[in-house]
Amino acid sequence: MTPITREMLRDYIHDALPDHELPLVERALRDLPSVQALFNQVRQELDRGEHSIGAIWRRERLSCPTREQLGGFLLDALDPDLHEYIAFHLKTVGCPHCSANLDDLTKRQAEAEGPVKTRRQRILKSTAGVLRNATGT
Repeated sequence: MTPITREMLRDYIHDALPDHELPLVERALRDLPSVQALFNQVRQELDRGEHSIGAIWRRERLSCPTREQLGGFLLDALDPDLHEYIAFHLKTVGCPHCSANLDDLTKRQAEAEGPVKTRRQRILKSTAGVLRNATGT
């Protein structure tokens, strides 16, 4: 069984735990007194207002790209270094906030493609008609 860490419990409390780790943490919280005790410690630390650099970094999401940068990542329109960093942030770090943001952008892009495709076809048809009339064919 995967050991349950303080970070996992903190992410569990903040509802930021990756989906594949959620059942492991919940099962450990139900079955293991040592994990329950660690959970209580983590919760008390959070209630006191942890002010370490790491806590502030995580809480303020200082390493997370902006929504605009995620959109550029989705469109593959970023500087290669930034694109590589965002890929690392999403895949290796597994940031749940940025993953959710990227999923939302992907969904919105898919929803917008239908009207764009229809509009593009309408413009092409009207342009073809104008060109036919102009050439007399």
